[in-house]
Amino acid sequence: MDFIEELQWRGLVKDVTDIDGLRERLKQPATVYCGFDPTADSLHVGHMQQILLLKRYQEAGHRVIALCGGATGMIGDPRPTTERSMQSLDTIRDNVKALEEQLSRFINLKDASKGVILNNYDWLGSLSMLEFLRDYGKHFNVNYMLAKDTISSRLSTGISFTEFSYTILQAMDWLHLYQNEGCEIQIGGSDQWGNLTSGSELVRKIMGDKHKVYGITSPLINKADGSKFGKSEGENIWLNTEYTNAYDFYQFWFNTPDSEIVDYLKRLSLRPISEIESLAEAVVNEPHMRAAQKALAEELTILVHTQAGLDQALNITQVLFGGDIKTLSVAEIEMGLKDAPKYVLESAKNIVDLLVDAKIASSKREAREFVSNNAIAINGDKTTDLDFVLDRSVALGDKLIVIKRGKRNYYIIEIA
Repeated sequence: MDFIEELQWRGLVKDVTDIDGLRERLKQPATVYCGFDPTADSLHVGHMQQILLLKRYQEAGHRVIALCGGATGMIGDPRPTTERSMQSLDTIRDNVKALEEQLSRFINLKDASKGVILNNYDWLGSLSMLEFLRDYGKHFNVNYMLAKDTISSRLSTGISFTEFSYTILQAMDWLHLYQNEGCEIQIGGSDQWGNLTSGSELVRKIMGDKHKVYGITSPLINKADGSKFGKSEGENIWLNTEYTNAYDFYQFWFNTPDSEIVDYLKRLSLRPISEIESLAEAVVNEPHMRAAQKALAEELTILVHTQAGLDQALNITQVLFGGDIKTLSVAEIEMGLKDAPKYVLESAKNIVDLLVDAKIASSKREAREFVSNNAIAINGDKTTDLDFVLDRSVALGDKLIVIKRGKRNYYIIEIA
């Protein structure tokens, strides 16, 4: 199985400009690039497929370029529905720095002959309007551009000349990288197909038919419910470790449904095919063990949060599902129970009254039953004392009290 065949097995190939030519070209080291627009100060798990594809190419002996769109990010790739909001140059610059730091954690940049991160503002930032129109715009037929999905989908609602021009700027990126970096291959998500073909056409028109470049896209990776990962698509799982902590990151992958986990493993795991096939069998034969989910969650958590992050996530998971809550720090408790119902305790309160006020019990009668039946644990310790008083002296770290009702229902009592 060659490199392209493995990508096909993993579900990482959708459209290719010339698959036979690309397969032949990849028999020798080549330069491959993928672009990332800095429209936010963090990438998210929807970007991981392309980042890990760069890593796959690099590990297969090819040179990779991660291109940050410091210039194109000021415009933004046209969305299917509405115009993007413009961001200031300072914001874009800050976002580029953040993305460069994140990308450097996945790609080997120790040797420039193996991988580099570039910023297209370095060559597009000083471009004049006359140069743009004379040297590049003349190569793009308007009818050809109107036929592209990213543009045709916006014709009914309207598209500005700014976003209409985005595909030309991205094509200019590939031309620049071909001329200056010897970059013959561009990868991207399936929504980038129009931009990839624009780039390959511009290279051909300016450099001549003898100059061959290859574009290859992969299907977008979506959430288990079919919705798209995106910076503007609601709550995301971010690659910025301050935005999404290790526990939430681990749990996101661990909770992947059986129906999706094998596809995620194929596309995102760097494990060999034989291991993925074994994990796929485990999904069928021992689904209750969740071996595939654990394997992917552990692998990706280490990639993003390091081994220390995985250790923390596993420790929190173990404690919340049966361990001693007092072994966790307050920060770890807040991390693991960020979605638990919360109640602010302003003064000392009897346990029965607190259970009712915090809506842990619906009535004092039910509260007394919970306590008497040993169903209530305070900071991990069961209590049947109906006269138990909760105040600051009970709080962990002088900050919060954890109440567990039954086996899985957690509540956070915050000290005012």
